[in-house]
This record gives sequence, structure tokens and C-alpha cells, in this order.
Amino acid sequence: MELIVTDRPTGAPNKGVQLSRVSKLGGIRSWSLPALETCPGAKTDDGLDLVDVCKGCYARAGHYRFPNVKKVRAYNKLDWQRDDWVDRMVLALDADRYLRWLDSGDIYSRLLAEKIFDVVSRTPWVKHWIPTRSHKVPKIKSVLDRVNQLDNAVVRYSSDSIDGRFSSYHGSVVIADSADLPEGATLCSAYVSGRCNGCRQCWDKSVAVVAYVAHGRAMKKLVRRIKSASACGDIL
Repeated sequence: MELIVTDRPTGAPNKGVQLSRVSKLGGIRSWSLPALETCPGAKTDDGLDLVDVCKGCYARAGHYRFPNVKKVRAYNKLDWQRDDWVDRMVLALDADRYLRWLDSGDIYSRLLAEKIFDVVSRTPWVKHWIPTRSHKVPKIKSVLDRVNQLDNAVVRYSSDSIDGRFSSYHGSVVIADSADLPEGATLCSAYVSGRCNGCRQCWDKSVAVVAYVAHGRAMKKLVRRIKSASACGDIL
């Protein structure tokens, strides 16, 4: 179910668009939201548990716990609801050529999805990469499908698994290590160096599925536990 937007920016100071630079991406900027609380696709179908890939979420650990990092994402959750947000985003992206949406959080509202569509359509000089698990919400997916039809956008519907399972529906998947690369997927180039080093395959429509090797302490621990249980014949 789509999360209901209850926050309102009334009375909050307008500090302008808050974009972060992602060092791993060589300084490419990102617009992000608070992890999990804005992730309607993070739960299992019964709503009782997190899907596997979200149990080891990197955006709830490390530097994402720093107050200044959390403050920007909390601000963005309010800021996008302003009437002039699309106009300000377009201006803020004047000198950008690539944008990585949502290195934390997700598209939790149809209205936000519509506004992202407007930003992408009005910035044809920018290539937009939008990883999301909100394709599970029909009202949001219908907008995401429209975004993905734009020449300058790649919307990657993320698989819930961390063992390389995906379908033709997905655009990204997590794998335990490079030896587990599934057929039809392209290994993330940052696996070796830890940085993208100019690689832009996540923004490339011709790359159908990108496989990301599990990273972060929580994710690696989860992968080891699941692989160990599977080796013992447990049903997960």
C-alpha cells in the first residue's frame, strides 16, 4: 500500500534544494530521503517483515546515522511537497549531467513520482538513474513506467533477493559475491575498486540488469547467514 504523506512544509525554512555528492560515484549528486520510513516496497507481501535486501540496508548504518546526513534527508521529505520544488530542482541541475536519485529512501507517494517525472522531462541534459522498490505499489508504478519511457531516465526495479534471483521485470539485483553473477546480469564495476571510476552502466538503458555485490557489515552478515542456512537444507 502507498504510504500516506502526512508531513507538511508549512513554517519550515526554505533552504533550497538539498543534493548530496556521492564520492563513490565520482562526485555525481543525489537526492535522497530517510531510509525505511519512505520505503513502501521494503515489506513482505503480508507486511509483517522486511524483504531480505532491506534487512541489510546500508542506508541505516555507517555515515547515514550522522545527524547532518539525516537532517538533509528529513528536510527533503518536507521540501518536495512545496509547490515550487520542481522549478527549483530544474534550476539546481543546470550544471549536472548525471543524477542518482535515492541513495537512501524511496518514492513513497504518487505525487512525488509525478514531480520526479516533471523534473526528468524538464532536464533533458541530465541522465537520471532511479533505483526503486516502489514498483510494488500500482499507483506509483504507473508513473514510474512513464518516467522510464523518457530517453534520459533509467528506472531500475530492484529485486528483493540477495541471492541473485531476479526476473525480466527487474533492473537490478544483489548477489553474495562476483562468483554468483546470474546469467543476464552485468556485474557492478565498483566491486573491485569500491568506486565507479567513470562507469555509467546504471544510467545505460542497454544494460538490462545490474548485479551489486552485497556490501556493508549488516548485509554481508545477512548473506552469510542465509547461505549457511541454505547449505544446511533449511527452508527460508
